[in-house]
Order: sequence, then C-alpha cells, then structure tokens
Amino acid sequence: MIERLFHLKESGTNVRVETVAGITTFMTLSYIIFVQPAVLGAAGMDPGAVMVATCLASAFAMVLMAFLANYPIALAPAMGHNFYFSYIVVLTMGYSWQIALGAVLIAGIVFILLSSVGLRETLMNVLPDSLKNGIPVGIGLLIALVGLEWGGCGGESPSHICYAR
Repeated sequence: MIERLFHLKESGTNVRVETVAGITTFMTLSYIIFVQPAVLGAAGMDPGAVMVATCLASAFAMVLMAFLANYPIALAPAMGHNFYFSYIVVLTMGYSWQIALGAVLIAGIVFILLSSVGLRETLMNVLPDSLKNGIPVGIGLLIALVGLEWGGCGGESPSHICYAR
C-alpha cells in the first residue's frame, strides 16, 4: 500500500530506507520542540501552548507535503524568524506578542498571494545574490548573539567577554 501511495521503487528507495531517514530527520530536528517554547516564551507566550502548536503545525505541514507533493521533507518553524519575532519585534521594538503574531499572519497571507501570482519568484530573481546570501548570515549572527548571551558571554560588563552566572 505504501509503495503504491508514494511510488517508492520509482524514486529508487524502499520503506526501510524511508523509515530510517524519517527517524534520523526527526532526531535532527527535535531540538525545535524545546527551543521554540523557550524563545517564544521570552516574548511572553505560554511555553506549553507553543510546544503543542509547534508539534501540531509541523506534523500537519509534513503530512500535507507527503500527500499533496509526495516530497519527503521535514517542515518546522524557522528559528531565525522566531528569534527575530521575540528579541527584535517584541522585546526590542516593544510590540506585544499578539500584535506581532497578527503581523506574521498578514505577512503569511501576502506571501501566499504573491506566490500564487508568480510575483514572489520575480522579486527573488531581482534581488542581488549578495543580499540573498547576506540575509541568512545576518539571521545566523542574531541567533549566535542570543545564544552567546544565554551562555553568559557578552553581558553588561564590557571588561569581561564571558562570565559565569
């Protein structure tokens, strides 16, 4: 039944390989189940609700990807966006998490609309490669900065780079 549903032989794979790949992918991505509530909890969201929402949304997205696209890829919230949401929009700019979440909803709707008419791809093709490469680097640096601060490095005292808490 699984072979007929997902055309495994046609893709050069089998149930065993896909099962091992699925378990490996889950183990690789499972950190998000715990990091996501900590990051969004810093913005004032309920960590338990965030954990449940993360698990349900990720599972739903992966089921859609499997049955609508027959594409074996794991989907989960992007940590860079979550750090930006919590530490920049909510904690630095001062917006409530409810207002920020409303903005995320509007941005998602706009993204879907732009994608459905082909404008998103046109915009991506217009951007210079340096900007396309620089955005993920900037997000990675933001995540690294927050991680270093959580780890006790880069605190309030300029005379100490890292300090024990």
